[in-house]
Amino acid sequence: MSTRSRESSERKTKTKKSLDRPFDRAVLRKAAKIASAYRLILEKDEQAGYVGSAVEMPTVFADGLTPDSCVEATRQALSFAIATMFENGLTPPAPASSERRNVQVNIRLTAHEKFLLQEAARRLGFKGVSDFVRIAALERTNAA
Repeated sequence: MSTRSRESSERKTKTKKSLDRPFDRAVLRKAAKIASAYRLILEKDEQAGYVGSAVEMPTVFADGLTPDSCVEATRQALSFAIATMFENGLTPPAPASSERRNVQVNIRLTAHEKFLLQEAARRLGFKGVSDFVRIAALERTNAA
């Protein structure tokens, strides 16, 4: 076995071993603090009772027979997901309540549509089309 193959095999073995251990307590506390600020969505489920997820991490789910048990399980699942992100050098999403705009939506327009939006934005005092479109869309959803 070559040195390169042996090193690769050793790295894979170390990675496998490192997955089978508890999270560092400080990392888990930090993750739980962030998870506690996430906005939860609970949905009634005939089989599970309730299923919960977070606006900030919609792919992390948990369930519970009661709303309270679902919230607790969802926060725990979020904490574990965030702790995993920390251990992999990733940054978890900011809580929705921070109102930090860090998600982007791309919209395809014709040249004429873009011109119309730019003119409307300028006429109404917006610095750019993005803020104009964001505010106009949120007003249509009654969320502004």
